[in-house]
Amino acid sequence: MPDNKHVVIIGNGISGITAARHLRKHSKCRITVISGESDYFYSRTALMYVYMGHMKFENTKPYEDWFWKKNEIDLVKAWVQEVDTKEKRLKLDGVEDITYDVLVLATGSVSNKFGWPGQEAKGVSSLYHKQDLEYIEEYSSKMNRAVIVGGGLIGIELAEMLHSRQIDVTLLVREENFWDVVMPLEEAQMINQEIRDHHIDLRLTTELKEIKIGEDGAVVGVVTNQDEQIECQFVGLTVGVSPNVKWLAASGLEIKRGIVVNEFLETNIADVYAIGDCAEHNVPSPGRRPVEQVWYTGRMMGEVVAQTILGNPTAYKPGIWFNSAKFFNIEYQTYGTVTPTLAEGHDQFFWQTDDGKISFRVVFDASDRSVLGLNVLGIRMRHEVWDEWIRNGEKIEVVMAQLERANFDPEFFNKYEYAIREIFNQKFEHLAIENQKPSLLKRIFS
Repeated sequence: MPDNKHVVIIGNGISGITAARHLRKHSKCRITVISGESDYFYSRTALMYVYMGHMKFENTKPYEDWFWKKNEIDLVKAWVQEVDTKEKRLKLDGVEDITYDVLVLATGSVSNKFGWPGQEAKGVSSLYHKQDLEYIEEYSSKMNRAVIVGGGLIGIELAEMLHSRQIDVTLLVREENFWDVVMPLEEAQMINQEIRDHHIDLRLTTELKEIKIGEDGAVVGVVTNQDEQIECQFVGLTVGVSPNVKWLAASGLEIKRGIVVNEFLETNIADVYAIGDCAEHNVPSPGRRPVEQVWYTGRMMGEVVAQTILGNPTAYKPGIWFNSAKFFNIEYQTYGTVTPTLAEGHDQFFWQTDDGKISFRVVFDASDRSVLGLNVLGIRMRHEVWDEWIRNGEKIEVVMAQLERANFDPEFFNKYEYAIREIFNQKFEHLAIENQKPSLLKRIFS
């Protein structure tokens, strides 16, 4: 790319900043990053830990503030109001217009709202932006009880945050179990119990009907779809997120749920790319969704779009799906394909400890026995090992024989491979594998 080219990136999240870093690493072009949310890039997933006192906000920034000037990446703090793709010009709020040669849209997501009465009241917030964290912090001193709406990851994060400050929390989940749109029944019920074990008032098959507002315009309670009234001083709306694209309606870009892109992350307009949460892939990779709003997919898109802009067209190939999360004290990992209901032609093995705190589920092809996916709660697994097994179609009996290779738990944690194989051998006698119980000394130092 010629040094006089100007690349403008809207959005300073993981995808936009990764693109900027890789562009700078391989070129001397002019780079400008625009964001109205924060002065500098920070780790969005760390917001809950700032609120809980585990870290300060400045600790969420992976790079020192001088990093940007040193690497000649210009930062502009402003909201973009309009994108003129014909003139290659951006209209900003309170700042002079900026022109570009290449534009990268990394505008992230916005929290969903579904038109509930009272949803704009004081004391109503989501948890996505830095501004949301500041708002929740401001309101915490006024809360005795909070109601959180939504059975997803952000909802349980917000519940844990407020619970850490001894605020009573009611969690409204419209499904029959927490996150059962993603998890099989056993895992979903494990999370139900974990939530209740932390004294969260979990209301399943319950939806928000209305937010009640007092004379001062602040929240005083909610009404559920069962016409039950719950008094509260705060409502957390955590019913998912959508690509932040509505403000681009007049830009000429092809927009469906997100900004439509091809395998090179190119939009329908020349020199305009979209990456991260706001991008919608017109032909998703096998086993992937058109819109994937996860940290690591944004990072990967930032890397490959930089290569394409630099003249080395690189297709986005995210590979085997994986994700991780934490539900209070239970850590969760998933790799490959594990659906809430077992698909036709698939088989599975499920194991769980008696206390319901740890589980292991592996899905495999019923005909050739190749492993397809894993759900594990309470045991840390090595990503590269499961990625290799699924990518290579390793047979289930081989995987079960080598489980120790995938274990990533710290020293002195309990090991469960023997117990898992013992039950596997009972259920699949025709695939039974050697399962020698380790000595006490080996278990201690393994």
